[in-house]
Amino acid sequence: MLTFLAGTEIDKSVIRNHLGASVGIGVVSFAAPYLGVLAYAYYFAGWSWPQAQIAGISLSTTSVAVVYAVMIETGFNKTELGKIILAACFVTDLGTVLALGIVFAKFDLWLALFGAVTAVALYLLPRFAPWFFHRVGHRVSEPETKFISLVLLSLGGLASVAGSEAVLPAYLVGMALAPAFLSDPELPHRMRIIAFTILTPFYFLKAGSLVDLHAVVSSASLILIFLGLKMATKFIGILPLTKLFRFEAKEGMYTTLLMSTGLTFGTISALFGLTNKIIDQQQYTILVTAVIGSAVIPTLIAQTWFLPAKRPIQESISTMPAEESEHA
Repeated sequence: MLTFLAGTEIDKSVIRNHLGASVGIGVVSFAAPYLGVLAYAYYFAGWSWPQAQIAGISLSTTSVAVVYAVMIETGFNKTELGKIILAACFVTDLGTVLALGIVFAKFDLWLALFGAVTAVALYLLPRFAPWFFHRVGHRVSEPETKFISLVLLSLGGLASVAGSEAVLPAYLVGMALAPAFLSDPELPHRMRIIAFTILTPFYFLKAGSLVDLHAVVSSASLILIFLGLKMATKFIGILPLTKLFRFEAKEGMYTTLLMSTGLTFGTISALFGLTNKIIDQQQYTILVTAVIGSAVIPTLIAQTWFLPAKRPIQESISTMPAEESEHA
C-alpha cells in the first residue's frame, strides 16, 4: 500500500518537463550505490553474489516517504526544485523495484502470465478507475479503497506465485492511477490514513522484530561502512550532475543529501531477502540498520545546513546541461 501511494504522488508532466535532470539524477542515484555496495559486499565482505545483490538493492534506494514528508513540511513540494527531486526519487525507486523484481524472478510461464496480466491492468485501470470512482462517489463503505485493495492484492498474489515481488505491480499501478488521484486529493488522503494508522505500524513492527541487537553491536563497523558507501556513491554520482544542470551550490547539496535517504524500499528489499532465505538474520540486521541510518543522517544535515531558498526554477536551475545551455 505504501508503494502504491508513493507511485500516485508522481506527476508525469514534471518528468516530461524536466526529463534530463529528473531521469539523469534518478538513474545515477540508483546505479552508483547499487554497484558500489554490491562490489564491496561481494569482494571485501565475503557475501555471496545473491546476498551482495540484496545489499546493493537495499542501499540503492531513495526514500520517497522521507523526501515527500520533507517537501510537504518545508513547502518545497510547490516549487520546481521540489518537483524535480520527487521525480528523481521516482526514477531511483523504479530502478530498485525493477531490479528486485527482475534479478530474483523465475523466468517461466507464471512470470509471463504475471507480466501479461499486469500490462492489461495498467492499460485498463486509468480508463476504468476514474469512471468507477465517479460512479460510486465518496461513501462510508469506502468502495474506492476496497477496489484498489482488490487490485493490489490480486496482482501482488500473482507476483508472489510468479516468484517476483509485490511492490513492483503496486508501484506501477500507483503510477497508472496518479492522474486520478491527483484530481481527487481526498482519496489518497483517506488511503494514507488507513496505511499509516493500521498497515504501516504492523509492517515496521514485523521488520523491527527481526533485527538482532547483538548483530548491531558485533557488526557496527560493517553497518557504518555500508552507510558510508551509500552516501559516498550518491555524492560522487549526483553532485556533479547538479552542477551540470546548473543547480546553485546549496540546492545541489540539498538535492544530493535528500537523494541519499532511504527507508521503505530499502527495508522491503532486505525483508524480501530474509523471507526468501537469500540473506540471514545478521545480514538483514546490518542492512536495515544502515537503511535507517540513511533515513536520519542525510535528512538532518540537509535541513540544518543546506536548506535553500524557495525560488522558481527559472531563476536558479536549468534543465539543460551547462554546455548545451551555453551553445543555446
